[in-house]
Amino acid sequence: MQALLALEDGRIFHGRSIGDHSEAGAEVVFSTAMTGYQEVLTDPSYHGQFVVFTSPHIGNYGIHLGHGESDRPWAAGVILRDLAEIPSHPDSVESLRGFIRRHGLCGMTNVDTRALTLHLREHGAMRGFFTTQIEDREAAVAMARQVPSMAERNLVSEVTSGRPRSGMPSSNGRGPRIVLLDFGAKSSIEKELRRRGCPLASLPAGASVEEIESLRPDGIVLSNGPGDPETLLPLLDTIRHCIDRHPTLAICLGHQLAGLALGARIVKLRFGHHGSNHPVKDLRTGIVRVTAQNHNYAVDGDSLPAEAAVTHTSLNDGTVEGFVHGGRRLWSYQFHPEGAPGPHEALAIFDDFVLALAGGAGIGPA
Repeated sequence: MQALLALEDGRIFHGRSIGDHSEAGAEVVFSTAMTGYQEVLTDPSYHGQFVVFTSPHIGNYGIHLGHGESDRPWAAGVILRDLAEIPSHPDSVESLRGFIRRHGLCGMTNVDTRALTLHLREHGAMRGFFTTQIEDREAAVAMARQVPSMAERNLVSEVTSGRPRSGMPSSNGRGPRIVLLDFGAKSSIEKELRRRGCPLASLPAGASVEEIESLRPDGIVLSNGPGDPETLLPLLDTIRHCIDRHPTLAICLGHQLAGLALGARIVKLRFGHHGSNHPVKDLRTGIVRVTAQNHNYAVDGDSLPAEAAVTHTSLNDGTVEGFVHGGRRLWSYQFHPEGAPGPHEALAIFDDFVLALAGGAGIGPA
């Protein structure tokens, strides 16, 4: 079935529908990851977005049990150049087309994704409308312009866990006790913390200070999540309490919220960072690591307080990728140290955070 994607600036892209034969609107972003489409589509950070894959051939290894970042896809849809119809991996349990259809996602193939990506790079991420029903170009563009912007939606409220999930035993267990504030946390973050022996409790984004303190945490993790961090301003008092009182590791959206809590400004990037091949420089050592990233917003380094030192920057555009706070035990990273999908060059951040909670020195890969 023929389908089209209308962008709010009037540009139209045609293709063939591979998913739910319906209509949907979302922000359109592109991912430069060459693998890991299952992890991308199930990452809650992609809620409210159509994902354009720049890799021309997607789906060849199918869908695998245990590879998702949550128990369902959160991306609104997927846009591809060429779809592999028959998976070639022996452990595949389903084709990508079958996965998309089973979950009722929108999907397009046979799209000129190079032209679409270049358009987004030039003009920025923008709202789009997918349809198999409307042939009138002007009507489709009008629908794209009616899609709510990221600043108009509190997407975290739609992805955060609805109730506390606790693996926190009554004793300290083998490792430090950690409370994860779930703004749309990837399951890989929880897996990395549990792998290091940490008793872990996951609390919803709106958890109160009393709920957090009742678990007697040794440390706090502020998770990733979708959308504009400034839609979460009511949560900043709780976040300030966490970073004032406990050693805190902040990741992606959590990093942006930590910046806001310290009084920093947030800027929206033209087309964001989405993919698993983003180079980041550690300013303390000069070492460059390739990282996984997924965000449309960044902390303005010039607006951070004097006590906060920028530790990592993007080699693509110079934006802040990490900072530490001298007066607090706060370590904050824009990139995803857990990878998944992507390189695991920054996994040592979890090792050093757990070491710091246990009384060791420092944090971050040297």
